[in-house]
Amino acid sequence: MIDVIGFGESSVDYVHVVPELPRPGVAKLPIASHYSSYGGQVATTMAACAALGLSSGYLGAVGADDIGRRIRDELKRRGVDLSRLVVREAATRYAVILVEQQRGDRLVLSGRDRGLDLPPGEITSSLVAGARVVHVDATDEAASIEIARRGREAGATVTCDVEAVTGRTPELLSHVTVPILAEAVPQALTGVTGVEPALRALRCRHRGMLCVTLGERGAAALDGEQFVYAPGVQVNAVDTTGAGDIFRAGFIYGVLRAWPIERTLRFASAAAAIGCTRRGAIDSVPALDEVERSL
Repeated sequence: MIDVIGFGESSVDYVHVVPELPRPGVAKLPIASHYSSYGGQVATTMAACAALGLSSGYLGAVGADDIGRRIRDELKRRGVDLSRLVVREAATRYAVILVEQQRGDRLVLSGRDRGLDLPPGEITSSLVAGARVVHVDATDEAASIEIARRGREAGATVTCDVEAVTGRTPELLSHVTVPILAEAVPQALTGVTGVEPALRALRCRHRGMLCVTLGERGAAALDGEQFVYAPGVQVNAVDTTGAGDIFRAGFIYGVLRAWPIERTLRFASAAAAIGCTRRGAIDSVPALDEVERSL
């Protein structure tokens, strides 16, 4: 038995700190500092789950190159099980991230070799066997749909990280028991504006708990017919990269502990806020005692 298995993105992030993010009319920006770190939304979530004391496994794909090796070494060092990791003859994903110096807001530029995709025909139920939670993103959407389907059939709670809507998003969400969505997704799916109205409109299609992340404003959820809002924890942000991924780890922790949704949202928001005070994605994940002290 393993607490959580995550399928989705990992990457090496090349981070450049700039005085402001690009805007129309600005052709050049000075770089105040730069560094590299490890990230990718699901790899970061699995590393954060491990830091919170959960047994976590990474099921994503990396390339058979030096970057892929470095990502594997980093996840292993952080206690993430890699027995399900897939190595492809492709270039490992990377991202160039611009971080605004004062507020920590960021712009992510990424490249991904489609050779990293995992054909659904290669996916077997053994990949998710024994998992209490299966977590997927929407990068390799066809594979995520198949893994979510198999996870749900195996009796796992299936969570997700969905930031944008495609033609297959409804199909993916049909296999997810607890969707964790970016703010714009419920409105894009339903055409209804406002966080609570959009979640209630989405309730017509999905009977499970629905969660939406709201950035620095916190998070909200629809649990049955109860709408719950948890304000964000105010911090002096250094780098917001990975905050949503850490939030999802905190949320998964609360789900596995069977906490009330209010407590789960507060815990996840506190974990994400701590991450914003540090540089990088995986490098910013907090330990359990840090989150508990902040609460």
